[in-house]
Amino acid sequence: MTELSIVPAPAPDVPSDEEVVRRVRAGEVALFELLMRRHNQRVYRAIRSLLRDEAEVEDAMQQAYLHAWARLSQWTGEAPFRAWLIRIAVNEALSRLRPGRRPAVREVDEEEQMDPGARDPERQAGARELLSLLEEAVDRLPVLYRTAFMLREIEGLSTAETAGCLGLSPEVVKVRLHRARAALRTALLDRAERQAHAAFPFLAPRCDRVVRAVLARLPGPESPRPIA
Repeated sequence: MTELSIVPAPAPDVPSDEEVVRRVRAGEVALFELLMRRHNQRVYRAIRSLLRDEAEVEDAMQQAYLHAWARLSQWTGEAPFRAWLIRIAVNEALSRLRPGRRPAVREVDEEEQMDPGARDPERQAGARELLSLLEEAVDRLPVLYRTAFMLREIEGLSTAETAGCLGLSPEVVKVRLHRARAALRTALLDRAERQAHAAFPFLAPRCDRVVRAVLARLPGPESPRPIA
């Protein structure tokens, strides 16, 4: 008897960042949501490496996306879209570290008031004791080392991309990474590197909240227009 082989269905075409940006520029405003959902976690990690207040982080994310929307015409495609977006996010976070600036305060909705755990649902996603230790250790790093480590090791950007996002040379990034790794090994031995890829998740409830807030502030479908 001849065995039947099962041929998997072809994966649906997933538009690249370049294609999505081109279509958004052409007037398909709704597709900007795809860019946000695709990059929400890396934008969160970039900003979270500089800011520690979660409400301030989400507010900074929203503002970073609005800046990116307004500047889509400035993205030339020479650098990956994710690197361009992270640079905007880092600049927004840095602007909030200036002396005298008041942090943003996010209103807590009724559901969160009833269920305090809903404010931080990722802390309830399985056994995360080790990752929590890693996050605490990363938070204790000096900000210069923490940002380089978050972008390079946790988010997975290349050294060149990390340097571009932070406006540094690759050599400086390598030095900061070396010092960050040494400090983390002291605190956690080698556990940090083995678990880094899963730290600082940005799961669906918060992703939805940021996306809704940004979409509510975008203009109508008549803009932006293609770049001549």
